[in-house]
Amino acid sequence: MSGWYAVFRKETANFFVSPIAYAILACFLLISGFFFWANVSLMSLISLQAANNPMISQRINITDIVIRPLAQNMSIVLLFLMPLITMRLFSEERKSGSIELLMTYPMTDLGVVMGKFLSALLVLVVMLGSTLSFPLLLLLVGQPDLGTLMSGYVGLLLMGSAFVALGMFLSSLSENQIISAAISFVAALLFWVMSWSSSFSGEGLGNVLRQLSILEHLESFHKGILSLPDVSFFVFFSAFFFFLTLRSLETYRWRG
Repeated sequence: MSGWYAVFRKETANFFVSPIAYAILACFLLISGFFFWANVSLMSLISLQAANNPMISQRINITDIVIRPLAQNMSIVLLFLMPLITMRLFSEERKSGSIELLMTYPMTDLGVVMGKFLSALLVLVVMLGSTLSFPLLLLLVGQPDLGTLMSGYVGLLLMGSAFVALGMFLSSLSENQIISAAISFVAALLFWVMSWSSSFSGEGLGNVLRQLSILEHLESFHKGILSLPDVSFFVFFSAFFFFLTLRSLETYRWRG
């Protein structure tokens, strides 16, 4: 895995000197902040109604009203934004011709792919870290379930890493960043909604579609459950497209 740190440092520096990076971060924080405000406002309204109805007050739960919907909404936002992060990983190299120079450096293909993967993953961590002020505010005013809070962020991180691996592979297939982003979004959306057709696809095919659906495996994290099968799905999903990226890079090297 020689040379991964040099690639990681270069990709990270290139991303954070670009105004696109800060635009993506700002959009994620702004949209996530809006959902957080909307959920908190809803809970405030329910709390006011509960003042005159003891039956409602017994059903008020900050975890169900704020934390779980926020995690679900943030996952949808990531679905739209992650292709914008991964679109340039290899497409920019291929379009500028710098990938030819990259191939001549004393580093392995595994090091190149790992460096780019980790740089995109760091951006994801920064995006999620920018929202930590939301649960901190909840801890000041209430008693949210920390298990559900932590599992929600773990689920977002695993889902985001899966999108990074998928987007990185598709970026290695095209020289056009816009095409890479568009195909990445379509592919991610397909894996997201795949389970929706399981009910009318027959028992055998329906089970396969449910097992391949990201949304199906993400649900347990929103419920505060760290399920080994669901964690394994995201790990193997990321590893599979990581492997395909290696093969794509190897094919490009062979053709060159």
